[in-house]
Amino acid sequence: MPLRDVLIALVVVAIWGFNFTIIKLSVAEMPPLLAAALRFFFAAVPVIFFIKRPQAPWLLVMGYGLFMGCALYALLNLALFMGLSASLASLALQVQAMFTIGLAFFVFGEVPRKLQMVGAAVAFSGIGVIAWGHGAGAELLPLGILMLAALSWGIANILSKKAGSIPMVPFTVWGNVFASIPLFVLSFAFEGGPAIVTSIDPPSWNAVGLIAFLAYPATLFGFAMWSGLLSRHSAATVAPFTLLVPIAGISSGVLILGETLYPVDLAGGVLVFCGLILTVIRIKPKQAPIQPGA
Repeated sequence: MPLRDVLIALVVVAIWGFNFTIIKLSVAEMPPLLAAALRFFFAAVPVIFFIKRPQAPWLLVMGYGLFMGCALYALLNLALFMGLSASLASLALQVQAMFTIGLAFFVFGEVPRKLQMVGAAVAFSGIGVIAWGHGAGAELLPLGILMLAALSWGIANILSKKAGSIPMVPFTVWGNVFASIPLFVLSFAFEGGPAIVTSIDPPSWNAVGLIAFLAYPATLFGFAMWSGLLSRHSAATVAPFTLLVPIAGISSGVLILGETLYPVDLAGGVLVFCGLILTVIRIKPKQAPIQPGA
């Protein structure tokens, strides 16, 4: 991979890691479901007026928007709002890779490699260690909600794969529309009209900046750049860079939010990280030496 593309990948994963800290700040400024709704609304409008319709069935686009946008970020925002740290969320959410592998087996018949199965077992054991360390029900609930968010991400990955080899930017932008609408409905139903009006009339400059970061660098720019990398290089070359997302997420959470990682979180985090590494590495079989005269 040329140095230019390496730098692009590093910028994207840094933005995606920092994204967790920004979400944590956004749910302190406004209701969590409203924050998610505004993120995807502005990630779709006005860009949608300049993007062609996606080359995929509308049901797939809607499903992708509902799971990748609505379910994932409604649950993630809620978990962070309930007290889960941005540092821990940035790491634990990456078990979406394990859910994706499992779902791909049932949907596409893709048999995972032995290392992927070992990696999944190691990663989920790390989640178990973290859950054991947060044994109280009130502390376990946000972690459980985050696991549902990871499952939603896995389902969205499967829907994206079913869309086939198509331009993914239109697919994502139009999916953002189908994410924002139910998020606004959920916000109105559970957070209430008065809370929404209070948050946006008038919005604080902090809220505007936070939503702008989530909508544009984290969503539109990040995905567009990542799609470009995948179009120029193999998935096996690009995917390992996502292992750096938790590093950026943990660093920003500790440095900006002053979060503390407890020993049990570090122990579980190491297991999750090792599991992620095992899912992306490939060991090439040794070739038999060529016999003279063969």
